[in-house]
Amino acid sequence: MTAPTSAPPAEHTPGADPERWPDIVALPRASRARTAVAERVVRHALGRLPIRARLAGRKDIGLGGPLMDIRDPDAFFRRIGASGLIGFGESYMAGEWDAPDLVGVLTVLADNAADLVPRPLQRLRGVWAPRRPAAQMNTPEGSRDNISHHYDLSNELFALFLDETLSYSSAVFRGFPAEHDLLPAAQHRKIDRLLDAAGVGQGTRLLEIGTGWGELAIRAAARGARVVTVTLSAEQRALARTRIREAGYEDRVEVRLSDYRQVTGDYDAIVSVEMVEAVGEEFWPVYFGTLDRLLAPGGRIALQAITMPDDRLRASRATYTWIQKYIFPGGLLPSTEAVERITTGHTRLRTTRRIRFGAHYAETLRLWRERFTERAAEVDALGFDAVFRRMWTFYLAYSEAGFRSGYLDVQQLLLTREETA
Repeated sequence: MTAPTSAPPAEHTPGADPERWPDIVALPRASRARTAVAERVVRHALGRLPIRARLAGRKDIGLGGPLMDIRDPDAFFRRIGASGLIGFGESYMAGEWDAPDLVGVLTVLADNAADLVPRPLQRLRGVWAPRRPAAQMNTPEGSRDNISHHYDLSNELFALFLDETLSYSSAVFRGFPAEHDLLPAAQHRKIDRLLDAAGVGQGTRLLEIGTGWGELAIRAAARGARVVTVTLSAEQRALARTRIREAGYEDRVEVRLSDYRQVTGDYDAIVSVEMVEAVGEEFWPVYFGTLDRLLAPGGRIALQAITMPDDRLRASRATYTWIQKYIFPGGLLPSTEAVERITTGHTRLRTTRRIRFGAHYAETLRLWRERFTERAAEVDALGFDAVFRRMWTFYLAYSEAGFRSGYLDVQQLLLTREETA
């Protein structure tokens, strides 16, 4: 007989705004049976890892390593029982667990991601894992909402932890460990590699999909290119236009508030930096088909993309994740194989060069995370509360751990069109 459902959710995070954080303030509904299964699975997983999980009032778990301090085990297991990895992240946001070395703990978990859940339960993922809400689908209207959720938070917030170039993607360093004052040069190195790959120079008609805050467009214009750059973020567009004007390139750069699917014309070069992750799997053929349609004969496309292993993509593609719920609605990382399947099956584009540099993203994220932590008081002054700060810290640490473990990678791809005779 199924165990009865627990009592209605109780307020759990005093002082947090229940309207802003409903699933943090209140513990979720979860049956005793589901919570018990979650505890058993988590205990078994942690017990085999080089980690030390300290459970308040209970015996420690793990083989020893970075400390995971589970302050409220009952709430922790209940959240995981109710919503899996979403609950794991929400429990951190609620302060129910913490870690002196958060990246260290998350890196151990990322190293063992494929085996944390027993194989029989993995095969039942469709039963127990939350499904992505239909509202997050990346239709033209949905994409605007999804992009706004993240990039329209506050230009001032991003400026607190990014460097002066306002580049929100992996830098390319000369060596490790990196320092924050090296970030501007490392970001320019990344941008220049992309522009070089795409052959951007005097007179190039360049399309950029995903403006960011305008740094790539500025550097392309400085080479003599004519740039059209598109974004769905009104906040980014406003600041990018200001920065481009102040740099003296307003006559060479047009910043459009537009979906990539609405772009017309043809371009000698197309560049897009870490934008394909926001497209959504169902629209990958449309995205790459659009690149094919817009590329002039003999043109080049340079992309920077975060990738994940193909087997993990296939296993988790339909699962609703913590990152999708709180950070990037509608996002999904492609795999190298998925890009090849889509471009080969739906376009005339072919990958002719590939450079991987995941370790550089780990360093980039570390610098962002450290600066974000150092400026917590300034984040607070912008109106972002303690739950937001824990959420953002978890996001940056979670991402860094993905790259440190090798679970995630970042690549620069050169695509050219396979011309028919």
